[in-house]
Amino acid sequence: MDIEQLSEAEAAAELARLAALIEAHNRHYYAEDAPVISDADYDALVQRNAAVEAAFPYLVRPDSPSHKVGAAPVSGFGKVTHARPMLSLDNVFSDEEARDFVGRVRRFLGLAAEEPVALLAEAKIDGLSCSLRYEAGTLVSAATRGDGAVGENVTANVLHVSGLALALPAGVPAVVEVRGEVYMSKADFAALNARAAETGGKLFANPRNAAAGSLRQLDPTVTASRPLCFIAHGWGEMSELPGESQTAVMEAIAGWGFDIGTLRASCPDVDAALAFARSIEAKRADLPFDIDGVVYKVERLDWQARLGQVARSPRWATAHKFAAEQAETTLLAIDIQVGRTGALTPVARLQAVTVGGVVVTNATLHNEDEINRLGVRPGDRVRVQRAGDVIPQVLGLVPGSGERGPAYVFPDTCPVCGSHAVREEGEVVRRCTGGLTCPAQRDERLRHFVSRLAFDIEGLGSERIELFAAEGLIETPADIFRLSVHRDTILGWKGFKPTSVDKLVAAIEARRTVSLDRFIYALGIRHVGEVTARDLARALGSAEALRDAAVAAASDEEARARLTDISGIGPVVAQALIDFFGEPHNLATYADLLAQVTPEPLAAARETALTGKTVVFTGSLTGLTRDEARAQAEALGARVAGSVSARTDLVVAGADAGSKRAKAEALGVAVTDEAGWLAMVAAAG
Repeated sequence: MDIEQLSEAEAAAELARLAALIEAHNRHYYAEDAPVISDADYDALVQRNAAVEAAFPYLVRPDSPSHKVGAAPVSGFGKVTHARPMLSLDNVFSDEEARDFVGRVRRFLGLAAEEPVALLAEAKIDGLSCSLRYEAGTLVSAATRGDGAVGENVTANVLHVSGLALALPAGVPAVVEVRGEVYMSKADFAALNARAAETGGKLFANPRNAAAGSLRQLDPTVTASRPLCFIAHGWGEMSELPGESQTAVMEAIAGWGFDIGTLRASCPDVDAALAFARSIEAKRADLPFDIDGVVYKVERLDWQARLGQVARSPRWATAHKFAAEQAETTLLAIDIQVGRTGALTPVARLQAVTVGGVVVTNATLHNEDEINRLGVRPGDRVRVQRAGDVIPQVLGLVPGSGERGPAYVFPDTCPVCGSHAVREEGEVVRRCTGGLTCPAQRDERLRHFVSRLAFDIEGLGSERIELFAAEGLIETPADIFRLSVHRDTILGWKGFKPTSVDKLVAAIEARRTVSLDRFIYALGIRHVGEVTARDLARALGSAEALRDAAVAAASDEEARARLTDISGIGPVVAQALIDFFGEPHNLATYADLLAQVTPEPLAAARETALTGKTVVFTGSLTGLTRDEARAQAEALGARVAGSVSARTDLVVAGADAGSKRAKAEALGVAVTDEAGWLAMVAAAG
């Protein structure tokens, strides 16, 4: 489902699914050297996770893949704790995104428009990351990336890898950590697999797997029998840097006996870096080793230090991944799926085709406008790729594909319940108006109602919801609390015993009293997620007050203004509430539900320091950039807003602060200067 169509419950479930899936693929890739999906598919999962987190930042999980690097080391190797974390890189997939990367660097550092941002561009070799540590010129340890903090000790094995120095020349820094990739050439990979085929040994899927599997051998003699190479691309701990730029340090490392490759260029600006990337991509197939993109790094080391890092990647570097593989196939049909919110989503049914090592039979078409933009219809030959989304994507019509069938007409009725399907002004999605009467939405809405963040009824999972709904025992949420009258009926079904049924009934009874925010969230009102439900609960105090406020706002502008004045409630949410309570069947369902359950008001929340405060920055800051200030505020749990209102808690006014400061003073909002802000940050931290 498109991210913009996800409810918060669906987003939370999607993040849980992606966390588990990415963790499994990290284990396959990093720990087992046996990935089961292509790099493009893995990147798509990571992108999907990042996009869902960006849309629902308050749902980011403690085990989020965006906070992790690699996988934990396996037990067969000793462990090495990295002196400095071995981070991963964020990815960009287009020239525009690469320019955006440089733009973010420029904004974060507060650079003038004419200030050049020089980059080192280098081919991204597809191998196994490895860190080599030298003390007093002697190799003391070699470690894989592992989970970024702790890697596997492969010191004995790297002694058989070419392209690195086993001892450094005189005059090098006391502590040196050189980092790079261990890889296998295409020719050596083919020869290795040929020998394995002759002897009945293990065949590797690609050179990266072969390199990783060869280096991570418990028996070093196996590693010694396989041709592995090392190419340096950076460093970790270094007691003294031998240069002031990325290129200068890398050239020094080359002088110490390391291969740093020739597919690299110091570029004065992003245009030169992009030109280098295009030249590398053009000869990608003819290179002696696999690459999957080009890495851009800010040349100036003092800027790198200022830019720092986020959870799992540096702000001063990014990987420009090459375009995903594409394929051609036939669009057999366009089916419509109806989601929990009633959104009608078109799905392309395709003649099976292999793309990036995966057999594809379905692809998203997103919405009505996308079908019109692509101009595709059943029977057409289309181009498909797997990149940028978990679900494969139709790129467009294959020119000259012959006679075409009739144009596809998007339905204006729900294919499940026959209710009218409407498209609201300003939206791209057409939605079924059937609500809880639509079977396609009913089950999903009931699942949402009993989900963990809503009523959280133990023992009433998806399978039981579907069963009870199919048997006519549950049509509306209130019916859940009348299940006990059907106890004898349920006991007559296979798999239901008195103990389990009584336990379910007890779990339901225990939820007749629920916090008001959970009650509001459970209703599944469009645009009302967990955080918004909590804002409404705190502001209005009761389920009846919520209903009355929404009903009044439908015809009274003052009532609407009072609704939108609630923190976190804007015009879109207000209209969603008005629409929900404007439907007679929703009011009837609401009244029926309130006859069964008692929503309890929330206890007053305790606030400390800057957590939960709304901060506005205005004017010129001298000691830090606006991006740095925002990062400080968000790291301390504050919300950063762009405008001053009565809900603003603090305005930080730099030099030349104008109207925002004046408005804050007029509203009685606290105002401080940059020094005051830094003192607050120090105290809060």
